[in-house]
Formats: sequence, C-alpha cells, structure tokens
Amino acid sequence: MTPFPSSPTLSAVRAWYAQGGDPEQGLCDLARRIRRDSANGVWITLIDENEVCERVRELKAACATLSEEERRSRYPLLGIPFAVKDNMDVAGKETTAACPAYAYTAESTAFVVQRLLDAGAVLMGKTNMDQFATGLVGVRSPYGACPNSFDPAYISGGSSSGSAHVAAKGYVSFSLGTDTAGSGRVPAALNNLVGLKPSHGLLSTCGVVPACPSLDCVSIFALTCEDAAEVFAAAQGPDEKDVWSREAASSPAPLGQTFTFGVPENPEFCGNDVWAQAFREAIARLESLGGTAVALDYAPYREAADMLYFGPYLAERMAVVGDFVEKNPECCDATVHKIICGASHWTAVDTFRTIYRTRELRQIVAQDFKRVDVLLLPTAPTTYTIDAVRRDPVSTNVNMGTYTNFVNILDMCAVAVPSSVPHMPGTDVAMPFGVTLMGPAFSEARLLDLASRFHAAALKEGIGLGATEVKPAADKGSLLLAVGGAHMSGMALCHELEATGAVFECATATAPHYRMKLLPGGAPLRPAIVRVEDGGVPVQVEVWSIPRSAVGAFLERIPAPLGLGSVELADGSWVRGFICGADLSESARDISAFGSFRTFMEQEGNAASK
Repeated sequence: MTPFPSSPTLSAVRAWYAQGGDPEQGLCDLARRIRRDSANGVWITLIDENEVCERVRELKAACATLSEEERRSRYPLLGIPFAVKDNMDVAGKETTAACPAYAYTAESTAFVVQRLLDAGAVLMGKTNMDQFATGLVGVRSPYGACPNSFDPAYISGGSSSGSAHVAAKGYVSFSLGTDTAGSGRVPAALNNLVGLKPSHGLLSTCGVVPACPSLDCVSIFALTCEDAAEVFAAAQGPDEKDVWSREAASSPAPLGQTFTFGVPENPEFCGNDVWAQAFREAIARLESLGGTAVALDYAPYREAADMLYFGPYLAERMAVVGDFVEKNPECCDATVHKIICGASHWTAVDTFRTIYRTRELRQIVAQDFKRVDVLLLPTAPTTYTIDAVRRDPVSTNVNMGTYTNFVNILDMCAVAVPSSVPHMPGTDVAMPFGVTLMGPAFSEARLLDLASRFHAAALKEGIGLGATEVKPAADKGSLLLAVGGAHMSGMALCHELEATGAVFECATATAPHYRMKLLPGGAPLRPAIVRVEDGGVPVQVEVWSIPRSAVGAFLERIPAPLGLGSVELADGSWVRGFICGADLSESARDISAFGSFRTFMEQEGNAASK
C-alpha cells in the first residue's frame, strides 16, 4: 500500500482512500510522523495516535449504514486531517494562547472547530502562535519561535505561525488560524500557502480567545484555493451565541475573462528589491489572465492600517486580556506585555474619533471599488530571519503588516495566494513571496475563483505546494514524471523506472479530468490515461523524479499508443506523464471506477492477465 499523500490536498487524500488506503493506518502513521519529524516551536498540543485511531473508528461506525451519497452529504470532510491554532477551544484539551500561566482545560469545543469535526475531519493537534495573537512574526511564544517551513532561520510569520507551518509541511490538509491584522495571511505568504481571511462574522469566534473581538476572524490555511473554499463552506454557519456572527449578503459573481484590479501607487518593500520585482511579475501574471491594473492612492489604506497598532484599537486588546497581562508580567512575552499594557492611555474620546474616521475611510475605499473589481497587494513587503526580529521586535513586526492591517478595519475579505519563490537578496536562500487579492465583505467566492486562476498559473511555473516534497521543475537535472500503470512501485514494470536512477517522490492523483482505459494486448496489462472534457475522475498516480539524461532511453521502451505529455495533478500543478489521445478506441474497457490501476489489478487484473 502506498503511503499517505505527502501533499495532502483534499482530492489527493480522497483518491488515496478511494484506491484502498486504510484511514486508521494512514492517519495513525501520519500522527507518528508528525511527532517524529516536527521541528521545535511548531505544536503546543499533539493528539495521541491512539486518540486519532479511536476517532477514525468512530467515523467508520457512523458511516457503516450510510449510502455513498449520504456519507458525502453528512461528512464532506471525512478522514481529512487538520490542525487548529491554540487559541481555539477543543473539549478536554488545554487552550494556552501561547501563555502557560493563562492555560485552561476547555469544557467545550469552539463552534467553528466543532463544525469541521461534525463534517468528519480528524484533528491532529493544536499549534504554536504569537502570544495572545499579538504579532505577525511567530517568535513571541514561550514554546519557542516557530521556524519557516522553507528555512528554519527565517520567521514563519504570525500570529498563526504553527498553523501555517504544519499545513505547508503536509502534516495536515488544512489548518485554522485567526486574523486580526494579517495573522492568517502573512504566515500563508511566508510558507507558500493559500490563506483565506473571510469577512468578519462569517466564521464564528465563539470558543476562541479574543484579541480584538470587533475585528477578529477565523482564517483558513490550505494548499489550494479549492481546498480553502471547501473548508470555508463546511465551517460556515450562524452562531446565536456569537454576538459578532452574521450571514453573508449576496456575493458578487465571479469575474469574467476581463477585469480590473487595483494596485498601490509606489509600493514599499523595505529595501527588498527582489520582492519588488516579484510583485511586478505578479501584476504581469494577473494581466496575462485578462486583468487591467489600475494604480490607486494607498494613503487611505495606510491610515486605516496605522489605526490598528498606533491608535485606540489597541485598547480592545487591553479590554479582553489586559487584566491578566498587567497582573502577570513575568508570565508574558515582554513585547506582548508592552504592546497590550501600553494601550491604557487611550481615552473614550480617542476611540469615538477613530470610529468616526473609520467610517469615513470605508466610504473613501468604497469609491475605489467602483473603479476596480479587486485589489492586488503584496501580502508582506519583505521577511526577516528570526535573529533579526529578536534584535528589533517592534519595527520588523510593523513592517510585516504594511499591506494587511487595514483589511478588517475596512470590513473587507482577502485571499493570500502564493506567487513565486525568489532568492533573498544577497543569499542563496529561496523564500516564498505571495500576494493578496482583496474585496469588500462577502466577496470570498469571487476572490477565491480569481486566486485559483492566479495560483494555477504560478504552479505551472514551478512553485510547488507549500513546502511539501514535489516542486515541479525545481531540479533542472531531473524530470518529474507521473506514472499510473505498470511502472508504479511494486508493479510489473517498476524495475524499468528504477533502472534509470529514478526516485519516488509521492503518491497523489490527477485532477478530476481524466478517464482510465485498458489498452489491448497481453501481459503485462497497461492502462491509458485520457483527458476528457466531461465526466472525468481523479486517477491515482505516482510522481517519480527521473534523470533527464535517462529519459530518452526510457521512452524507447514505451510502446504506442502511449506518449509523453503533460498531466494535471490534483493540486493544479502539471508534470510530465504517459497519456493517450482521446481517439483511443471506444471498445477499450473503461476502468476508471477502480480509481487506480493498482486496485484494478488487485481485484481483476491478475486473473485477466493469465
């Protein structure tokens, strides 16, 4: 049996289950791998593998009498592993908000987490964070600085640092964070992830330790936009116990082939010329997808952003955790203590004046959305090493929020999306650069649709998913090759692939646009993967890295009608693979229902080949 997917998109995990993967074994193995391989400073609470196994057995029992249609309807996230930030309650587990002295054992589960559990998802653990969700850097925690998933010397971003790291590493299919000033977007950008920051109130914050309740949002980290959208749909729901809960008004339609997008005039990158160029390339990519860039005055957004950390909005943090922080300075991160306790000087008059100005800025920004359909901004202007942040904990943090702090104040929603992985200036370290698409409240569907198109274009250029193993075109001396037939590991022709020096990368699935047909001829039986316009399904494949010098000789052994082409994987990336034209004889047997050639051989193929 192939291992649990190392790039565990929802479609890849479902394909693994469909071709015979055992949920109990797969998720328990995953729990052991998480405990064995995770870096320090990533998790605060891990779910024991025995508890994971018990959860899987409970789900199996609940599904035992359900039809396939009933199962999909009742448990849309069945068997999908996820993690939550440790400011979210899980019944029977500690909630720390990254402050051990503040910790308590939760009596009930946060509303949004329970929604996902009810949908069949499997919790793997609770993740590290900037203490009391105060920070955008991921180093303000007594549990250690959470390292970046690409290079441990660099910050992961905060405050949802651990949640981004574990999703990027493929330890979970998705994770939850919170986002008040950018905590669900900055870590997404720095770890090559999609980060959805929904409109305020669409995801309940009941059972979440508050930072600024009037602004706090639960956010979603995922490897793809499609996954983020699916998790968002499962997590939504009105919560009568949450005073901030609201239901979405009518959302704008997806954008067509032509659209307009706003970009800031003279964007600032804190001296990082590499990221300045990366943003120009992101603008060009969106233009290639049909967009027209429109320069906008960034001053109103900057003014709103400054309100969050240089105005009376800080007093809201004082209102919710200030008593504890003031009385327990020795238990708190020094920078967090200074920020929260420093808000006590703001007066009620200051606060009302800021509220009035916020309303004025919202009206000003609304005029921009009469000129453009969406905004495109860098998610962060630069990044830093952990050591650099420790030397200067305040200004580095302020810089990280340059393009994120204003979003909740102005009642907007946003999708952070990966764009490229350039080298940091003057180094050989490649770090992810991301952009964010933004729109008015309740425009999540529009933003996710456009972000998906943008991400698909970036994946074709080889950025890979998160920090998981497969990064197309990363190694110029090798070629990533998808195989779905007798060349799969342990099958009849795998030795031919191994003889080239090829290395197994991962088990995954194609995008749901293919059919699998059995080619005529005797042993060894061979399937053909055919791309179709309608009626396609995901087909299980393995991705191998084959030396380019060996590709020619290997191809000579591949008989017609198979040929080398491009195959779209479940995550939206493209690799080389053996495909067959759609004109394959209609008499060829369609074996797509088996999900994989391996399953077909196990159930019918061995007898058919005799």
